[in-house]
Amino acid sequence: MAQQLWFLRHGEAEPHDARDDADRRLTERGKQQSRSAGLALTALEIAFQLVLTSPRIRALDTARLACQELGSDFVVDDALSSGFAIDDALELAAAAGADKRVLFVGHDPDFTQVVNDLTGARIDLKKGGVAAVRMRGSRRGELLVLLRPRELALIAAVPAAG
Repeated sequence: MAQQLWFLRHGEAEPHDARDDADRRLTERGKQQSRSAGLALTALEIAFQLVLTSPRIRALDTARLACQELGSDFVVDDALSSGFAIDDALELAAAAGADKRVLFVGHDPDFTQVVNDLTGARIDLKKGGVAAVRMRGSRRGELLVLLRPRELALIAAVPAAG
């Protein structure tokens, strides 16, 4: 089981009616949020042994931009596309190995529900925001941090997007 599970919600994206949902792209603000997330996690000296992303374009681009700043590679996993749940998170984390830090890049409301299922915490994970859970047993954890895009930009020492 991974020691820590981190969740990065994709940055701000085009409106729902702009194109097919799977093909919606990040806005300029969403791109900046994604870069800021990577820069902030780097500034906090958070390193990931595994980064997994949804194949949807807005999440894929978020992972690409954040991982450029993190100096990490990422793997696309269809489980993160839609309907990502606690069992998916635990299965993917277990595949990473014991005491590892895993970053998931994807969507809400899936991430909010997984964090709630793991910790009991009711969070509001903003687009471009980050939540982290330290695992305490096989299906329980504690919320370590919840960072909004504005806070990530401050940590990254870049102007907040939008």
